[in-house]
Amino acid sequence: TWYHYSICSTIQCCPSGNNSTVTRLIYAFFLLLGVGIACIMLMPGMEEQLKKIPGFCVEGHVNCDVLVGYKAVYRVCFGMAMFFLLFSLLMVKVKSSQDPRAAVHNGFWFFKFAAATAITVGAFFIPEGAFTTVWFYIGMAGAFCFILIQLVLLIDFAHSWNESWVEKMEEGNSRCWYAALLSATTINYILSLVSLVMFYVYYTHTDGCTENKAFITVNMLLCVGASVMSILPQIQESQPRSGLLQSSIVTLYTMYLTWSAMTNEPDRKCNPSLLGIIGLNNTTPAGKDHPVVQWWDAQGIVGLVLFLMCVLYSSIRNSSNTQVNKLTLTSDESALIEDGPHPENFDVEDGENRAVDNEKDGVTYSYSFFHFMLFLASLYIMMTLTNWYSPDSSYETMTSKWPSVWVKISSSWICIALYVWTLAAPLVLVNRDFD
Repeated sequence: TWYHYSICSTIQCCPSGNNSTVTRLIYAFFLLLGVGIACIMLMPGMEEQLKKIPGFCVEGHVNCDVLVGYKAVYRVCFGMAMFFLLFSLLMVKVKSSQDPRAAVHNGFWFFKFAAATAITVGAFFIPEGAFTTVWFYIGMAGAFCFILIQLVLLIDFAHSWNESWVEKMEEGNSRCWYAALLSATTINYILSLVSLVMFYVYYTHTDGCTENKAFITVNMLLCVGASVMSILPQIQESQPRSGLLQSSIVTLYTMYLTWSAMTNEPDRKCNPSLLGIIGLNNTTPAGKDHPVVQWWDAQGIVGLVLFLMCVLYSSIRNSSNTQVNKLTLTSDESALIEDGPHPENFDVEDGENRAVDNEKDGVTYSYSFFHFMLFLASLYIMMTLTNWYSPDSSYETMTSKWPSVWVKISSSWICIALYVWTLAAPLVLVNRDFD
């Protein structure tokens, strides 16, 4: 279509393929570009450059060496978040590519890039006031929601993975595929068990760290319960494709969330750094009451990797899992049939096939929800890159606080509850079709 190539035809960089997939990948690139810029803001030496922005950080009132990188990440992510939130509102109830708003969604990339850049640059001139504090709590809420979306995508991935291997197992060479399925499940559970042991060893003490002991024990019992539930005869009868592979992935993800929550505990005795655990680093230099701010830590890097995987997967996914499709507001299988290439939908330019408009009869995903998910992803990456830290009352250093811990640990409980619900729903709502 003409609007998809208004810019692509000039720069000759847009890939061929389905319009729905190409568009999502380009938006994912927008987001990842913003993430890269936010990472640069935390690099050593950047604070001197950021201090040159008029009024961005006033020495004497705050410790600019500590705060400028933090504030810059918040501004960059604010710009990304507002861009995607604006498009989320603009794309409400778009039903097909025939809607004029679909032209804006699927094209005009140069102008959208310029708009996103302008919003982000403008964010650096927002007066401090209560902005950082308010945006911190908005970021926590958005990151909490994105953690749940990550779980939905992980369940979808596990379901597709399990279904693919089971089909191959039924087609032939069943022993080989059964061994592969069993090995993947076993590896996930072994990693979870190793994590559990390390949590008890390094994040608890006999005379303290009561909260950590409770978090680890409760989540361990919940994961065991969910795993047992997934192979109950009643569950298997209603959902033959459910099994321990999905449970093992949910268990491993829950262990990650538990670890992530404990790394935000204010008490450093119950929250050693990974480098400190292996004896390479001491985060509290002599003569200082507060630990040095260390933006790049192990759980942040793991969180960044998970984020990248989920964003890319959500951009290319074409799931047959009806329950997950309902949670992500993706159209049902009847609409997804149109996702294959049809000759009459190809756009031909200079003898080359370009992207296929495969949404003339109906969109294959919710435009509005996709942008809202990227809005939440922007908030999640903001919190992840800054380790969920916030300034202390004197704005002299960055500290970790209990609200961050409770947001993360409660998200792990809701994640398990969501997974259990996907197992139990067909038994509870007997009149609904979950095929």
